[in-house]
Amino acid sequence: MSLIEIKNLIKTYQTGDSSFNALDNVSLSVEEGEFVSIMGTSGSGKSTFMNTLGCLDKPTSGSYHLDGIDVFSLNSDELSQIRNLKLGFVFQGFNLIPRTSAIENVEMPMIYKGIPQNERLEKARAALEIVGLAKREHHLPNQMSGGQQQRVAIARAIVNDAPIILADEPTGNLDTRTSIEVMEFFVRLNEEAGKTIILVTHEPDIAQYSKRIVRFKDGKIISDKPKEEAVVE
Repeated sequence: MSLIEIKNLIKTYQTGDSSFNALDNVSLSVEEGEFVSIMGTSGSGKSTFMNTLGCLDKPTSGSYHLDGIDVFSLNSDELSQIRNLKLGFVFQGFNLIPRTSAIENVEMPMIYKGIPQNERLEKARAALEIVGLAKREHHLPNQMSGGQQQRVAIARAIVNDAPIILADEPTGNLDTRTSIEVMEFFVRLNEEAGKTIILVTHEPDIAQYSKRIVRFKDGKIISDKPKEEAVVE
């Protein structure tokens, strides 16, 4: 079985007397070690799909198996556990805790996992070193650039050694040079650390860092091709 196996997802929203499908019979498989970009305009369904992948939202119907686990059969505590064990999240807005240092932000997922403090500090320092911020561990978010904050967020995403990283518009708040630096980290995590990466972006140049491009439109997948064959608009 694939690392991610999604079949026939439908997500229906009711607005007054009418309804619409944010996801319309979506099926997708992702193998371990893939780097996939999800593209589409606003309202295409890509964000709803990403929330489903992240075990943050449940569709109206369909199935989702994550590393062999039937996600939709889990209760809220079990969903929290699988998110913590299997998934690392990187967001456009960084989502760092403002009055908390870089190393304390990176520690957060391990606190929820119940890892002892000494081990947390060791792993958090190692993660910050991977993203080139070993000397910034005591800096607060407002003492760092946008690119440095996003690298802290990447360190937080990898610190539990989750096999999958979900990145939602991770370069959306960054300039071009910083975006390139951040995407090069994702490439290294994919190629050197073997992380499976699923990235939502509306930027064609950012999608080119991935190996496979999936395009959404009107809640459906309209294209799913290797980067070399994909036509990105």
